[in-house]
Amino acid sequence: MATAAQVKETTSGPTVKQFSVFLLNKVGALLEIIRLLNESQVHVIGLISQDSTDSALVRLIVSDPEAVEQIFDLHEVAYSISEILVVEMREVAVDLKKLLQCLLMAEVNIHVCYPLLLRPHGRSALALHLDDAECARSVLSGEGYRILNQNDLSR
Repeated sequence: MATAAQVKETTSGPTVKQFSVFLLNKVGALLEIIRLLNESQVHVIGLISQDSTDSALVRLIVSDPEAVEQIFDLHEVAYSISEILVVEMREVAVDLKKLLQCLLMAEVNIHVCYPLLLRPHGRSALALHLDDAECARSVLSGEGYRILNQNDLSR
């Protein structure tokens, strides 16, 4: 697990962390996690869930990653952390196609993508877990996309 000193910085703040949580595929399992976070005033910013017969993998972006690490450790919640790229889009219909074309030209593969639940700066944003985030950051920044950091997402 990364400590605050080990977290990579973008040009204007820390990179965004994605928590992957393994849950039993049962009614109310996700609610239990959300309650734990809400009790500590942590807000869910992005969320995607993939289920199988017995379990579910929930990926979360939160307002306070350090607090979530402590909460999950305290409550023995199994999780992993990965750094992701969050890209702001001004006009989704145009920007999404262009963004995907940029990643294709750079030969960057998308492992997981999902929209955020909130709209930072009043604009849509897409969370991307990529095989080469640094290349994607460079290419997308060069094309005029704003790459958001954790400070942009935290309240």
